[in-house]
Amino acid sequence: MSRRSWRQFRRRFDELRLRPLLDYGVYRGLTGDGGNYRFIGGFESVTDGHTLWIRSENLTIPVSLRGAQTYMLPMQEGNGMTGTFDPGEEAPERIRWNRVSTLTEGARVFVGGALTLQEDRWTFAATNETPLLVIFYDGPDQSLTVRAIRAGRHRNEYWNPLTPYALVMGALCLIVMAASFLSRPAFRLTVITALIAIFTPLFPLIPPGILCTVMYRRLWWRARIFRANRDLAKLPLKHLPQGEGVCRLPGGEWYGSYFCTALSGEVRQSIPILIQDEGKRKKEGWYIFGALPAPSAENTIPTEPADPFATFGILPGKPETLARRYTVRAYTLEIISWLVLLAGIGLNVFFIRMILILFG
Repeated sequence: MSRRSWRQFRRRFDELRLRPLLDYGVYRGLTGDGGNYRFIGGFESVTDGHTLWIRSENLTIPVSLRGAQTYMLPMQEGNGMTGTFDPGEEAPERIRWNRVSTLTEGARVFVGGALTLQEDRWTFAATNETPLLVIFYDGPDQSLTVRAIRAGRHRNEYWNPLTPYALVMGALCLIVMAASFLSRPAFRLTVITALIAIFTPLFPLIPPGILCTVMYRRLWWRARIFRANRDLAKLPLKHLPQGEGVCRLPGGEWYGSYFCTALSGEVRQSIPILIQDEGKRKKEGWYIFGALPAPSAENTIPTEPADPFATFGILPGKPETLARRYTVRAYTLEIISWLVLLAGIGLNVFFIRMILILFG
């Protein structure tokens, strides 16, 4: 999947996690066109080949998998709540609806989208206006937001869905070029160059340019971490656009932030730090986001919200400031990484050309 596709995945999930949570009380009051909701529960079964049944504590709901965007998050290590990020962490796997029946019963499922009335029963289904998003995952529900935003991004732009076709077409063009000049001795160097160029995709993997390729991968992975941290820093801004103040969550809870210059050991143990990379930057203070008992309790340390998709955790600075900082770092490292990769390819081309001149 391309960067644009993963950006759409994160944006869609970020939008749906703020929709009203469907429970039995909301279900009984559904009328008219239904509306857009989110629902979490355990995988129960698949019937008719494309109808997924999800069970929560007090409600079982059907989900039509036709046209749905279905993903499976990689297995997590630890509790998945902190911002510790492995550059090699697998992205969510896009799965087809006919593979869902092979999943283990009891796996956790998130579904977000439109409820439509089908056969006298409210069903989650994809529509032209509202794509349906289904995510299978393990671990606590509270970890899903961080994991989906953190891992939902492409692994590497050097290899994408168009790469195999581009390599085949390029190789065919070079073969045709070499064949057209093969019978003309004056263009012997051109023929040799065309044949060598077929192996251009391997140039980054041969010495001495491979050193630049290794450096490129490390820089690009680091940029990926910065992009993930940027998105994690923006999570509270979905509730509090200015990063401060108080608001109500979809479930009715009060939500806000608390600023402190230092974190006690008790707070560190009870509240997850969303971005570990900035753990030593104490001069900007710490912002704690979570549920408040009342709108006037802004000077109270927030607690974990009942809504598992509301951002709960600590950021080492103001969200807007952190997001801007990580954006600049990510783009800077991406540019440097591509320049390093091109430099390695150019270095190998230079050495190969010198060899051809010497022995040509």
